[in-house]
Amino acid sequence: MRRFLAGLMASGALLFTGLAHADQPHPWQMRMQEPATGIMRQIEWFEAYTLWFIIPITSLVLLLLAYCIFKFRASANPTPSRTSHNTLIEVIWTVGPVIVLLFIAVPSFQLLTAQYTPEEEPALTIKATGNQWNWDYEYQVEDPLSFNSALLQDSDREAAGKSDKARYPRLLAVDNEVVVPVNVTTRVLVTAADVIHAFAMPAFGVKTDAVPGRINETWFKPEKEGLYYGQCSELCGKDHAFMPIAIRVVSQQQYDTWLVAAKTDLGGANKALMAAVDGASKLASAQ
Repeated sequence: MRRFLAGLMASGALLFTGLAHADQPHPWQMRMQEPATGIMRQIEWFEAYTLWFIIPITSLVLLLLAYCIFKFRASANPTPSRTSHNTLIEVIWTVGPVIVLLFIAVPSFQLLTAQYTPEEEPALTIKATGNQWNWDYEYQVEDPLSFNSALLQDSDREAAGKSDKARYPRLLAVDNEVVVPVNVTTRVLVTAADVIHAFAMPAFGVKTDAVPGRINETWFKPEKEGLYYGQCSELCGKDHAFMPIAIRVVSQQQYDTWLVAAKTDLGGANKALMAAVDGASKLASAQ
């Protein structure tokens, strides 16, 4: 009985981990994805914080509109008022919004500053170049590694070992994921080769335009291992909806092993990493 309960708890923990550590959009999803970085947690807090202003203001305006429509309708008020102004009301609707904007502006500027200011010097730099309709990545390390990442076609799933659509969802899975180590600050230099694209990873709180002839810089520090999905978020042509981004976050040791192997055999390195990650997950679920 004790072993059964332990296995049940392990399975439940694995399920929870899978949802949190391999986040992706879900049907009828109304909330943001589970945060995987400190910045995304701040964004989630700020979104909830602003709702304390948005909901009361929206409700107040709706009630005032309903009151005015009912109170001053033609049948109940055949002679319209010719009042030109009301000093008290004008002071209230001037001072009130200013105070609200101050309460929103201060944490907004703090969040904006944090988004552009890494907590530490990035240990890894990756250049991401948007193309119609795929991404080129270049690891700016001692011996640079470059590869292309494109939408995984259904006909290639079995050969790539990505038949599981729950983990490698349709229209989001790619042939070659970006691989980064967990708890390491990664700098991403974003540009484009043709038209304007946008590099967006919702679980990381990252969204940066990719502009031809210009390099924009962003960063993230993932706190959870797993597979995360994003997409190009700037309308860039007929296949804009088929330009996913996938980032696999692994341990430092797994990353180091993958990087060495990927420089000579990217496909083999990806499959070896997948086997190591999926094998660890199966082992955890069996215990």
